[in-house]
Amino acid sequence: MLFLTRRRKKEYVETLENMTRKRSQWRDILGRLVRNRLGMVGLVIVGALVILVLFPSLFTKYSYYTQSFENRFLLPSWQHIMGTDNFGRDLWTRLLYGGRISMMVALLAVCISFSIGLVLGAVAGYFGGKTDLIVTRIVDIIMAIPGLLLAIAVSAALGSGPVNTALAISISGIPYGTRMMRSTVMAIKGNEFVEAARATGSRHRRAIFKHILPNTIAPLLVSSTLAIGGNIMAISGLSFIGLGVQPPIPEWGSILASGREYIRDFYPIIVFPSLFIVLTLFGFNLFGDALRDALDPRLRD
Repeated sequence: MLFLTRRRKKEYVETLENMTRKRSQWRDILGRLVRNRLGMVGLVIVGALVILVLFPSLFTKYSYYTQSFENRFLLPSWQHIMGTDNFGRDLWTRLLYGGRISMMVALLAVCISFSIGLVLGAVAGYFGGKTDLIVTRIVDIIMAIPGLLLAIAVSAALGSGPVNTALAISISGIPYGTRMMRSTVMAIKGNEFVEAARATGSRHRRAIFKHILPNTIAPLLVSSTLAIGGNIMAISGLSFIGLGVQPPIPEWGSILASGREYIRDFYPIIVFPSLFIVLTLFGFNLFGDALRDALDPRLRD
């Protein structure tokens, strides 16, 4: 009884020490992230854009689909802060609702590509050998095709729409997620805690999902943050050439496409959608770089 009591006390103390260590580690990460000024600028930009596109009804009184032909091509004013388009629709309103579609599709594409890449990369990095060779060759074949060209081909085969656009973009992102996860797993699987798990009889599935994958969260989080900005650019590009999200659904690329024939006569329909796209890319890249630096253990004091 006395031995069991001491053993339980020891386990309790070790648990408290691990919890304290994890809290201190996350506190250090948060401190490094806050001290990065450019990262905070990116976070403010991303946060502001997310609030705007998630709650557009709080920032506009107009509908994104209501047409008013007598108000076509109005320049920015107090009534329409970014003017109106060729159908008399408020451009600010359409950009807010279009941003919701763009970010939703970008996030869905990231989730699909990194989920598949996580499984393939973890299996290839953990087992190695023929499994690694097969997965690597499949990834090399996909990477041999330019990402945008592959997205165009898949989008043309599946058709337009938010879900099909997300699928088209996610396929070109699978190799990046797979290679990143494979290299991370290969670096982690040789650690002592993984060897201890194997020695105690843990199955491969338990070793992968309980001991290895939790330690890949940091690079996965950074990569997904950086990928969102690139996916938004790809979505806008597909919509611009008529293979992505199509009218009447508002989306930044489709808004640009509808206004390209008026580029010389009416600048707001081109300038403001482009500004939203650039700010989004800028914000996600700044925040992603800052998050990568904060999570890098080599930067610890």
